[in-house]
Amino acid sequence: MTSPHGATAPSGSRVLPPWAVALCAVALLAVMAAAMVTAAVRQSPTIDEPVYAAAALSYQREHDLRLNPEHPPLGKLVIAAGVAFAHPRMDAGFAGTQEDAGRRLLYGSGNDAQRVLLAARLPVIVLTLLFGLVVFAFASGLAGRTGGLVALALYAFSPDVVAHGSLATLDVPAAGFLLTSAWLLWRARKRPLLWLPPAGAALGAAVATKMTMLAALPVLAALAAWSATRPSGPEPREGRRASRRALAVRGAGAAAGVLVVAVAVVWASYLAVDPRLRWTAPPGVPDLGGARGLAAGLMPFPRPFRDGMRIQFGFEGSTWTGFLFGRTYRGSLWYYLPAALLVKTPLGALALWAAGIAAMAARRFRPAAPYVLLPPAVLLVAAMAGSRDLGVRYVIVVPMFLPVAAACAVALPWRGAVRWRWAAAALLLFAVVSSLRTFPSYLPYSNEAFGGPSKTHLRLHDSNADWGQDLGRLADRLRARYPREKVWLAYKGSGVPSYYGIDASDPFGAPPGQVRGLLVVSDSWIAKADPRLIALLRTSEPIDDVGHTITIYRRT
Repeated sequence: MTSPHGATAPSGSRVLPPWAVALCAVALLAVMAAAMVTAAVRQSPTIDEPVYAAAALSYQREHDLRLNPEHPPLGKLVIAAGVAFAHPRMDAGFAGTQEDAGRRLLYGSGNDAQRVLLAARLPVIVLTLLFGLVVFAFASGLAGRTGGLVALALYAFSPDVVAHGSLATLDVPAAGFLLTSAWLLWRARKRPLLWLPPAGAALGAAVATKMTMLAALPVLAALAAWSATRPSGPEPREGRRASRRALAVRGAGAAAGVLVVAVAVVWASYLAVDPRLRWTAPPGVPDLGGARGLAAGLMPFPRPFRDGMRIQFGFEGSTWTGFLFGRTYRGSLWYYLPAALLVKTPLGALALWAAGIAAMAARRFRPAAPYVLLPPAVLLVAAMAGSRDLGVRYVIVVPMFLPVAAACAVALPWRGAVRWRWAAAALLLFAVVSSLRTFPSYLPYSNEAFGGPSKTHLRLHDSNADWGQDLGRLADRLRARYPREKVWLAYKGSGVPSYYGIDASDPFGAPPGQVRGLLVVSDSWIAKADPRLIALLRTSEPIDDVGHTITIYRRT
């Protein structure tokens, strides 16, 4: 049996008939959907979500690009498709900050905050499931249908993909569009004219969702050129020189064509919001010089995009507070993201990823290695050079691409392959069980080697653990276990505690001696090592935990 790309399919493909493979794939995606919807229903807003929801509504109703200019509009237009179904009320022409606009949409306009939030999250959930089909198709084309199911299982049970795929944020959509582009470029090796244009459109969608995808543009353009110039057969000796010139022209044309389509998609995303592209740069856009300023000025994108680049470069020039393995620090560590991935990826998945990367060196899979491994590698290196040590969501491409590589490890026909496949099945089961054990709290997941979700806040902070998502759970816990007790709350997030029925005082607004009763603290606050909070915690006793993100102390 041969795959669509000419490689011999593994024997496992003959074991499972197509109907059984389809049933397994549907079951995996159904379990993933249930996990994401459950998380989406239960979680209060994370820090970024209200901003994106308010920007989405502003784009849809007012055709105004002012809110959230540091990110392109496409991902927020996806979110807007869900928000529209909730029919929320929102003041036209709101003049506050984007954070104020998000808070007003959810809590200040008479809307049901959780209903609006769920509506904003659902389109991202749907996209995440569709990207699962891309993972399955990509892996199946390389490693047969059994390999496709292995890749899909690793994807569907990735705690990071489930966690961020259930939020109204931009990380998973951007990475998923990039994955789709890489898959289409791989298919373009056989039929360039058919697959290169949609590959360019998917690449443009990635860039039109999040600017960090710009780092992948040269890589995907080079892959487009390579796909278009694969020799289709032996050339006569006298024609080889002319053939080389023709291939070079064809490759350059393919790369240019993909980039033109990508740029067109970015322009289209802005024009979809405002066909007249009315734009006044907001206050605070950095006036950059040097290479960054030159790059922002020369990019062939609309002015709002280029100003957004300047804002992002300004963020990169700032100094942020990081937290890794119990150490609070200022600035960034080059090894932060690899370390965070080591903590937050199931151990079975890590082993299968490593085996998959090694397997792609084999002759059978070597042609696919650049398509599977280069895009996530380049984005990982680019993110490691950044200044924001705030979470593995910045490299969510890694757990979205590497399941495809893992499928190749399972499919390799080598001596002892039967025993290896049993071992791979055990590793896959270990990864699945580890993921299921964290249900429904996927954001604070960490693997067993680092103590599991209850210990994540001791190793990592922000979107790796506590991103403000547990206000609703906290309200339920306080009502059930601590009724009528005095509550002091140090919360880090975008939610409004009073909306959830939490009547709490600010522990930083009173002398320490008056802070008595329950001291409730977001774990990300603890990671920041604020001296005022540390002084209070020294004389407090931890008595409870909410969602592995909020700790309840008692002060007497």
